[in-house]
Amino acid sequence: MDRSSVAENEAERARLQAVVARLTDPDMARAMSEEWTVVVGLKPLAFWDGFSLSKFMQWERTGRGDIPPLRGMGDGMNHAVLPWWWTIAPAKMRHAVVAAAEAVDRKAETLPAPIIEAILSVVPDHSRAPFTAVSIWTR
Repeated sequence: MDRSSVAENEAERARLQAVVARLTDPDMARAMSEEWTVVVGLKPLAFWDGFSLSKFMQWERTGRGDIPPLRGMGDGMNHAVLPWWWTIAPAKMRHAVVAAAEAVDRKAETLPAPIIEAILSVVPDHSRAPFTAVSIWTR
């Protein structure tokens, strides 16, 4: 089984850590749009990594993962929790986004090949587009 995603995840996590480490509190408060600050832009990364981690653990425990049809729902889900995300302190978000990435990556590295194959057969490619947006806004 091709485990090239491990190296890719390590590179993306290092990139995330580097960006988060250089962000000051004023950087974190910078608006990315009318409703989103950099702090809020980082939260979906932590949220969806946590979601993936829980699904990986379910798949490992039961041999299958129930993945709800999320097509078109991600934006709505993110928007629904914006008021909560606005309250998160920059220091807490710096830690949360990196910790979530580390946790999901570590779990992914330990999944048996048959489970990885099963997951890849039903889950679309994951995009780090929100992280790219944060990188652009904090240059």
